[in-house]
Amino acid sequence: MGDNSGFLGVGDRLKHAPAPELVQAAYALEAGDGPLLYTAMSFADLAHAIMLIEQRIIPPEIGPELLRALLDMHRIPAEQFPFDPSHGDAYSNREYHLLQRVPTVGGWLQTGRPRREVTTIAYLLVNRERILRLSETLLLLMQAILDRAEAHRSTIVPDYTYLQPAHPTTLSHYLLTFVWPMARDLDRLQQTFRRVNRSPAGSGSTNGSRLSLNREYLAELLGFDGLVMHTRDAMWQPDNTIEIMAAIVTMLINIDRLVEDLQIWATAEFDFVELADEYTRISVIMPQKKNPYSLGFVRGVARQMIGQLVGTIALQATPSGQVDNRIYAYGSVPRALEQARVAVSLLTGVIRGLTFNTQVMEQRANQGYAGATDLVDVIVQTRRWDTRLAHRVVGRAVRTASEQQVTLNAELLDSVALNIVGFPVSLTNEQITEIMRPQNIIQTRTGPGGASPQSVQNMIADLRQLYVTLNDWCQAQKLHVKTAEDRLIERAAELCQFI
Repeated sequence: MGDNSGFLGVGDRLKHAPAPELVQAAYALEAGDGPLLYTAMSFADLAHAIMLIEQRIIPPEIGPELLRALLDMHRIPAEQFPFDPSHGDAYSNREYHLLQRVPTVGGWLQTGRPRREVTTIAYLLVNRERILRLSETLLLLMQAILDRAEAHRSTIVPDYTYLQPAHPTTLSHYLLTFVWPMARDLDRLQQTFRRVNRSPAGSGSTNGSRLSLNREYLAELLGFDGLVMHTRDAMWQPDNTIEIMAAIVTMLINIDRLVEDLQIWATAEFDFVELADEYTRISVIMPQKKNPYSLGFVRGVARQMIGQLVGTIALQATPSGQVDNRIYAYGSVPRALEQARVAVSLLTGVIRGLTFNTQVMEQRANQGYAGATDLVDVIVQTRRWDTRLAHRVVGRAVRTASEQQVTLNAELLDSVALNIVGFPVSLTNEQITEIMRPQNIIQTRTGPGGASPQSVQNMIADLRQLYVTLNDWCQAQKLHVKTAEDRLIERAAELCQFI
């Protein structure tokens, strides 16, 4: 190990530069996340410099030169910036290159600000932007499913529980199963965004600063909605990181339930759907196969994120003043947001390209005994038998019909009823057929959230309005962030000219 003079990440407190093992391990990890955080760190640096200048904390003659150097660095594409672990983490790399450009004034940027504040701000800014992108993409999936649902309001399908035929329903009603959770997921992302979009800037070290740091102005410059008030809490916030990952996993699990169903529906045994060729993959060895590869990818992302959530939670279980474990989250959480967004985008394409085999669906809905519940209900209403008794009669009749491989008919139903109750049901074959006809059953589900055409149409209308509201919020936040970033650059340029 050499002396410390060439390494900017330690100062004079240490005699020696970092060990090669430390450089290759921790600093390589942190510098590796540099391109991801670079632009956001640049915004943090510019805002801090502007605030120091306007608060007259640094000499007025220093300001323009410092800002010009920062603006020059800001123009460097993140992927082209020469991050080098031998210079330390992403923060130290930026500091190194700033001092190479303006060695006499670059050190002023450190005034009143610890290293972790810059990285924390950048982490929040990147997550803020990616939460909005994920929300926007999820809205597109929501819209795609609503479009397919509206087109299939009268398509009859068998519903399933435990993969066994349950009630008949419509494809529209089935698809809406997955839109309501998306609305909740969007609400969760919105609430998470509101907590992420609070500023830790200007917190000093742990207990604040003796310098007149203007925290409110820093928040405004960076487009934050307000402050993380407590200066020590502002630097750590372990719940923030956990909440982001939890929102991602919750959303993916909700989506995965649809993906799981579609993968089953795409089997030859079900034959309910076919994926567009663009979203499948062939088998190298079996030429007859058309594998629903896109669905497998989305399923994999959901499972991967479960593991990452657990790991993220474990990393936050530290003493209250311990930020080092978050070095893993600086890159992993923004990447998780992007991976989730890519998966949602892929599923949107799958949904838009799906072919529904509606004839097969309707044929299956008319098979079996999916109308048995309605037959029980009619017996209860017309014969005034209690539900348990009617359930026994119909259940026995279904079992007998299955064993004898015959249609459930009036004679069979009366025979069973006489054996169990001592009285016939006295329904005709025509009445039984009409009671158990899928189209007739669906028409009776008129309550809120039911499968009747009007109930489904009401839900679609409500969800479309909710889509508009959520999309308006998303677009407004994107505009707010972009406006703040533009104004920040403009203010830096103004100060370069007029100070």
